[in-house]
Amino acid sequence: MFIYLNGQFIEQEKATISPFDHGYLYGLGVFETFRTYGGNPFLLEEHVERLNEGLEQLHIKQRFRPEEVRAIVVELSRKNNLTDSYIRFNVSAGMGEIGLQTADYEQATVIMFQKPLPTLENLREKEAVILKLARNTPETTIRLKSHHFFNNVAAKREVGPDQNREGIFLTQAGFLAEGVTSNLFWVRNHTLYTPSLETGILNGITRQFILKLANQVGMDVEEGLFNVTDLQKADEIFFTNSIQEIVPVSRLDERQYPGKIGDYVIKLNQLYKEEIEGIYLRGQNDGEIFSQKKFK
Repeated sequence: MFIYLNGQFIEQEKATISPFDHGYLYGLGVFETFRTYGGNPFLLEEHVERLNEGLEQLHIKQRFRPEEVRAIVVELSRKNNLTDSYIRFNVSAGMGEIGLQTADYEQATVIMFQKPLPTLENLREKEAVILKLARNTPETTIRLKSHHFFNNVAAKREVGPDQNREGIFLTQAGFLAEGVTSNLFWVRNHTLYTPSLETGILNGITRQFILKLANQVGMDVEEGLFNVTDLQKADEIFFTNSIQEIVPVSRLDERQYPGKIGDYVIKLNQLYKEEIEGIYLRGQNDGEIFSQKKFK
């Protein structure tokens, strides 16, 4: 497989970075993960905007335009002969002296990784579990999608390797927060609920997209501070992230939920699929890389 590293497309086995990179030494870096459909990155402008906001927080001076990131994705996809894929776009602080630096970082380390992804199954259910490990607080006023990821790793270890289970973080105060690698939603009495950013969760790009889709189906939306009993009373529960999209919950503790046959999960998923079909069609019309794969 090829990766993109600081302006070059190279075989991944040949990639090297400096041990003095402050992304390695101090965790100073941010990343975005997103899917390509037919070679076209989904919600790219939103991902790039969040990346740039994180770079500003970390005093890393490099900024990106969606069109330049798209060009890297297209060329990397061509070299790897991939159309439907996972992309991780990673930007770390770059080289510095050993010790904490207050000056801006002038030369970032920029890496784009890619791996193949199959066309998604039509709504894959998971079991949800409440984690004993609490969600840590953000390093700054907002949570960055940063290299500081051990809270998530430790939570995944608590849940275990089963890919059909997702853990739910609570805050130190006991409020619902988010999944290990996802945002959390539930429906009760035709209203869509999700934890507020006040809890310190990541403002997921797919989270934002789902809130827009909810308006299209006429749902009321409430963001706030909620506890586990609020979630247990839900009519439907689901997670979201950029790679797995909408993940309905079939079970929480001893309670059963509709999962993939939930009315609002079906409605939101249908709108999501229509957006993706549009990505394929726009790719064809633009003459870019595209795939004939469709959802079943």
